[in-house]
Amino acid sequence: MTRILLATRNPKKLAELNRILAAESITGIEIIGLDSVPPFPEAPETGATFEENALAKARDAARATNLPAIADDSGLAVDALNGMPGVLSARWSGKHGDDLANLELVLAQISDVPDGRRGAAFVCAAALAVPTRTETVVTATWPGTLTREPRGINGFGYDPIFIPHGHTQTSAELDPATKDALSHRGQALRLLAPHLQRLTA
Repeated sequence: MTRILLATRNPKKLAELNRILAAESITGIEIIGLDSVPPFPEAPETGATFEENALAKARDAARATNLPAIADDSGLAVDALNGMPGVLSARWSGKHGDDLANLELVLAQISDVPDGRRGAAFVCAAALAVPTRTETVVTATWPGTLTREPRGINGFGYDPIFIPHGHTQTSAELDPATKDALSHRGQALRLLAPHLQRLTA
């Protein structure tokens, strides 16, 4: 069994990656999170792009644990805000990880934007760092539009205000399997899946 570290403490992300590996029929891998390894200094997210942040987090985790490590950086790019909050999505309101404050601020900032111009996209960069061997970075985008009020209880972050193109439900109203199949993170992790399978050879 090959152990791979997913550099997160978010149990939803761990469950998501395990579901994706199962759907891709990838076996022989045990996914663990940061809570399963000794603590190590985690560098702040100072990159200008999702790719820079994801790779920095994966490198730190692989170097500290000597395990293959996956990290992602993702966020919401709002057309009417010139692509912001972007890499600042998790701390858009000034406090890191305050999901409700972040989405409320975005809604307030585009409150006067008409429905036809409320386009947005989720972006995810996922990186795999294998100690002393290889680094791989992939990026995926999930386009949609923003609602005027939060809807749904599934997911996290900006999910309750994001309606994917071709759907009428928000991301937070979709069931996990549907969201995995569509989402930016699901797409990015599937792009990494063949690289993970090779680690079990």
